[in-house]
Amino acid sequence: MTGQERIALALSHREGDRVPFMDDPWPTTTERWHREGLPEGVTPHDYFGFEYASVFNYDWTFRLPFEVLEDTEEYSVVRDGHGAVQKNFKHRSSAPQWLDWQIKTRADWEELKPLLAWNSDRARWDEARQLAADARAKGRWLNYGAGWGFNRIECIIGTAQTLMNMALEPEWMDEMFDAVCQLACDGLEDFVGHGFEFDGCLVADDMGYRNATFFSMPMFERFEYSYHKRFFDCAKAHGLPCILHSCGHVKPFVPRLIEAGLTCLQPLEVKAGMDLVELKRDYGEVLCFMGGIDARKMGHPDPAVIEEEIATKVTVAKQGGGYIFMSDHSIPDDVSFAQYQHVMELAEKYGSYV
Repeated sequence: MTGQERIALALSHREGDRVPFMDDPWPTTTERWHREGLPEGVTPHDYFGFEYASVFNYDWTFRLPFEVLEDTEEYSVVRDGHGAVQKNFKHRSSAPQWLDWQIKTRADWEELKPLLAWNSDRARWDEARQLAADARAKGRWLNYGAGWGFNRIECIIGTAQTLMNMALEPEWMDEMFDAVCQLACDGLEDFVGHGFEFDGCLVADDMGYRNATFFSMPMFERFEYSYHKRFFDCAKAHGLPCILHSCGHVKPFVPRLIEAGLTCLQPLEVKAGMDLVELKRDYGEVLCFMGGIDARKMGHPDPAVIEEEIATKVTVAKQGGGYIFMSDHSIPDDVSFAQYQHVMELAEKYGSYV
């Protein structure tokens, strides 16, 4: 079977020959693996046969000038297309460290808001067509990639400001939530209009951290639910199932995400209390899952630790379809190439239906 066929079966709650595979090593992890045996010029995606195609991420920023403000051996500081300043470390795995934002007031937002409208030059058409052709040649599932909601807005004005504004400036936040969601919908329509035949959508909106959701259920209802439903409805109009990437603890939102039309939830971070077996038990008849395998255990010196993790979870999650194998976020660089080869052997063993 092809990856495209396996994922199609999984997302329709049917069993194939085995569960589909996908994962996402940090760049520093890939660098390590190349030193330890991963052939040069070969990506982990190709070497391990990950079955999820490269997604199409459009330029979702205001497209302000990109600037390098500082560049050292250890890190770089840049001003991105939103005018936000971020610090990125070069030799260790980490998310960006946000330092400043151009938009600090509603007046700043009103000035730049028109720059967030969709137009076709946001997409890199030649690159997108090549990626699509490569995915089809390799039998991979092909996604349209998008994002909206809290996660997008915090990249524009910062996490603290976003949370404060949700409580104190709800009308302003309505404008921002609407704008970033509409950009995602308009982008999908344009890609489809240009002849792209996607298999599904991968959408991102991080709504949780280690111990809880970033905001309350009333805030989810006020700002998130309708925009998730808007995009899911847009995707379904083209027959496309949606996979939502939402980091952290988002369990309280799951029932309403299902009602909004979500097909599959990932990455199910273990350290944030997202339990794959529990989620499968409670929602497995109506929701698919991707991830939930504790990446911290992949680098454990005792291989029995990761085998127990995979055996106890995958044998449950795969029943009746509805599961795609993946770590619970990204593979850190303390996981060796040999250790991850063993992970994939275990995924094959416990993920098989035959």
